[in-house]
Amino acid sequence: MTPNQLQWARVAKDAFTVALFAYIAGMLAYWAFLAFAKIWMGKVATAVTAFGAAGGLTAIVARGIADARIPWGNMYEFSMALSFLVVVAYLLLVERQLGSKTLGGFVLMFAVFTMAMGASFFYVGPGALVPSLNSYWRQIHVTAMITASSLLGVGCIITIAFLFKDRSERRQLRRLASQAPRPIMGGSVDADVLPGAPAGDASPHDLVADGDGAVAERALARGRFPSAAALDKMAYRMISFGFPVWTFGVICGAIWAQQAWGRYWGWDPKETWSFITWTIFAGYLHARATAGWKGSRAAVVALVGFVSLFVTYYAVNLWIAGLHSYAK
Repeated sequence: MTPNQLQWARVAKDAFTVALFAYIAGMLAYWAFLAFAKIWMGKVATAVTAFGAAGGLTAIVARGIADARIPWGNMYEFSMALSFLVVVAYLLLVERQLGSKTLGGFVLMFAVFTMAMGASFFYVGPGALVPSLNSYWRQIHVTAMITASSLLGVGCIITIAFLFKDRSERRQLRRLASQAPRPIMGGSVDADVLPGAPAGDASPHDLVADGDGAVAERALARGRFPSAAALDKMAYRMISFGFPVWTFGVICGAIWAQQAWGRYWGWDPKETWSFITWTIFAGYLHARATAGWKGSRAAVVALVGFVSLFVTYYAVNLWIAGLHSYAK
């Protein structure tokens, strides 16, 4: 490695550290915003997070220069890219779309965990690729899997937020239903049939409106969670976006395996768990599209997929030996 590459390797490591601490600071700022509902806290959290994302991008670019290649060659580099894309997906697809900053702390917790795992268990210095990785399919396959992992991961984090919000709305609906109806012009209102609330056991997603009005916007800006319906819809969109990218990545990986190992599929642990993850999220999307599953039932399937995603990403690389063990 040349002196110039060594210098860029130090830049990459320093930028990684800056990004990590910026994400930690942003996570705390988002949680402070959630607790105290001060608009300026939310603005600070977003600014610090964007600064951290800039540091993460700098780390990726500097690592690539130090490696003299696209830095998708091992799990440490994968972790750098994954944490960066998770944060970017949150800022662009969640915070801007929903207009709410209340999920930021949870997304950054996932990004910080990813970076900490990468630095603690997967770190390797810059270096040349092993022969089996020296293929243009590496860029295509790994880029697709990183992108899909970030989208599916953020979607599942939103799903967890949905479950808490849905439970809160159900409690609020039961409390309203238990109160005596207030007379209106000589009549009464049936508390069990609230405007916009479904009957029976359906989730009361419209109990709190998330319209485009100024009142809803001010509530979101001051730290109120979006409605369960909005969270459920956003989670579905993120998973719907990430699933075809994951599918494309698995197909590219099979083509790459044919070039590297002489077979498209060999039930290697990484391949097996990638397929299990694909099957679970395929079931989630199929259930929503054909059986009309929404709310809690679909969320449970998504969370099972989230667990499978973690197994695919961490357990296989840390504890299960296979052809993909070089990625450590």
